[in-house]
Amino acid sequence: MSVPYRQIRAAFDEQTVTVYQAYAPEIAAPAVAAGRFVPPFKRERMTWIKPSFLWMMYRSGWASKPGQERVLAVRILRSGFEAALAQACLSHYDRDLYPDQAAWARLVQTSQVRVQWDPERSPSLGPLPYRSLQVGLSGQVVDRYVDEWIVGISDVTDQAHAIRDQLAAADGPVPPGLSPVERPYPLPAAIGATIGVTS
Repeated sequence: MSVPYRQIRAAFDEQTVTVYQAYAPEIAAPAVAAGRFVPPFKRERMTWIKPSFLWMMYRSGWASKPGQERVLAVRILRSGFEAALAQACLSHYDRDLYPDQAAWARLVQTSQVRVQWDPERSPSLGPLPYRSLQVGLSGQVVDRYVDEWIVGISDVTDQAHAIRDQLAAADGPVPPGLSPVERPYPLPAAIGATIGVTS
């Protein structure tokens, strides 16, 4: 089955969607304990959330890169996720979405949400021919993310290491039940148009 070039795939239920972030233990441990991000997490910095588990594995090197040793699964309200995307601006100019480069540049200056579409990753972490979503939150949107949208935070580092070890031993697909099940996310059409989702 053909996968659209730009499609959001995620683990979600009726109310929430799971996104991933990777941090050093000194940030991750207090966040898991509190069920929300607390200091030394810095709200002043742009924070990137990713609905693709395997893209997070690629970015963090299976939770091995310095400062990314703990991978967190963050369940957030779908209403918040969609509110962020509704005000997003792509991190690069796209002639199909913006009338001209100047219009895009103005949006970059005012939007507190960035979207990037990067190559999705296979279990071997090689690039696939379709894209995966990353969302950068800044300013007041980070406050809403931390204070209003987060439902729960789980440390999934051990799960990541188990999948990595299984793949290394078997050199095959991810065993059923180990990897999160991600489905196409039913994004409202108007929001999809804002971030360049394709069908």
